[in-house]
Order: sequence, then structure tokens, then C-alpha cells
Amino acid sequence: MIFEVSHRTHYRYATPVAQSQHLVHMTPRTVGHQTTIRHNLMVEPAPAMRHEGVDGFGNPFVVLEVQVPHKELILMARSAIETRAPQATDLAATTPWDRLDDVITQAPGGLDLDVIQYRCSTRITGATLEIADYARASFGQGRPVLDGAMDLTRRIYADFRFDPGATDVSTPVEQVFAQRRGVCQDFAHLALAGLRALRVPARYVSGYILTHPPPGQPKLSGADASHAWISVWSPETGWRDFDPTNGIEVGEEHITIAYGRDYNDVSPISGVLIGGGEHVVTVGVDVVPQAAAPAA
Repeated sequence: MIFEVSHRTHYRYATPVAQSQHLVHMTPRTVGHQTTIRHNLMVEPAPAMRHEGVDGFGNPFVVLEVQVPHKELILMARSAIETRAPQATDLAATTPWDRLDDVITQAPGGLDLDVIQYRCSTRITGATLEIADYARASFGQGRPVLDGAMDLTRRIYADFRFDPGATDVSTPVEQVFAQRRGVCQDFAHLALAGLRALRVPARYVSGYILTHPPPGQPKLSGADASHAWISVWSPETGWRDFDPTNGIEVGEEHITIAYGRDYNDVSPISGVLIGGGEHVVTVGVDVVPQAAAPAA
């Protein structure tokens, strides 16, 4: 499938910002089932400095510095992306989760730090005993790791309610677990906390998903949103993506932006300001499938 994605973020500040610096993760990364056809990022006011690079997780990023006083900041990212359905795999044919230690530590090429780093909890994915026990219910002795990950994905979908008003970006994962509600970011962090408590390599994925309006109703402009899910490693398949918010394996309607240990590694926009006071932010996202490849 080919998608046109637009992601508009508008900050309004109570008092002028004298100067600001921002780290932006809005550039789609190239992965096995996804190709970026084109991408551009427009910024108002125009930044005095703009630097593009690749971070330690392999994600493209942009650093911006705005040096003129401003009470509004607008970032508009537009992308054309082609996705393909991931290759089918037998989740039950992967290594048992409780044998991963042997596989990882005895790999012929030595320790793979890119895998090992995702076994470690972070400040916001630390598991309580209750969260660890919840995850362990999907991982009986000898269960194939990706089969267990799929089971955990489906259980989170069944047991937790999507509720945008229940949490914000600072809500602890133990609160999400206790109240049994949250948003995609919360469910991804919950899954990561449980998996890492069992030392299963798992990473946070930010991106978008094509949303479908109710039957008979039009798709509203700006009604889409950023999405988040998880990726779990097995030696047979490498990284395989699962979406706890929807209880499914990730397919061609998912668009990947960045990988990290948690949301803080790959938030769309972060930064520091001089001035500004209180602020209001509005975000509008559109994910539109195309019948044919768009013009370059």
C-alpha cells in the first residue's frame, strides 16, 4: 500500500519564546516492509539552524534551533510511504523464551548489543511484581517466544480499555495496569515492562496506523493520530511487531517512524525553550491511502 501522511503540530505560547531548540523524530525509517518515497518537514518560524542525522537506534532525526522571538511554532511533516505486508511466519516455531539466554550469550558472532539493550527496563518500563506475573501468564515453560508475545498482545487488548482521557505522557505504567485503561503508548509500555521482566528483548515502535471510519461515515480530516506498538526479537525471525492496542500482529496498514527503548527515545518533538510560559499544543494527523504511486 502507498500512503500520504501529514502530521501538523502547532504550539501556542502565552509569552514570547526568545529562543528554542527541538529534536524531531518525524522522518519515516526504512525497514524490511516499508520504503519512504519522499519526506519533507516545514517549520515556522524558519529555524536558524537545521541539522539532520541518525541516532544511536538507527532513526533519522532533525535538530532545529529557532532564534527569533515567537509566540507560535508550527511543524508540518509530509511523507509518502509504501508498505508491504510482513512475511508470514510461524510464531510457534520460534525459540522458547526461557532458552533465549543461551542463544544470545552463545551466538557465534558474540553478544549482539542491539538485542541485549532491549532486554533492560527503563525508568518508565520498570515492572512491578504484579505486571511481571501478568506477563508470565503468557509464557509457560518452553513456550515459543513470539507465540507468547502474541498471547500477551491479545490479553492486553482484551483486558484493557482504550481511553484517551485516562492518562497523559507522564502516567506511570503501574497506574495504567491498576486502572486497566489508557492509550497506545501506555499499552506498549505495559507490554515492554512485562516482557523485559522476563528478559525477552522488546522495543518501542512509534508510527501511524490507517484508521477506518464507522460504516457509512466519511473519514474526517485530521482525525488520525500517532500510534505506538512493540517489536519482539527471536533468533529465527529477527524483530517482529505486535500491536497491543488492537490485539494484532503489525501489518501493511502500520507505518513505522522510529524504534527506541520507550517513548522518551522517539517522541515526535522534544526540546528546550527560553521563555514561552504556559503553552497549548494541537496536533492533526492524516493517513490517506493512495491508489497509485504519488508523483515525486
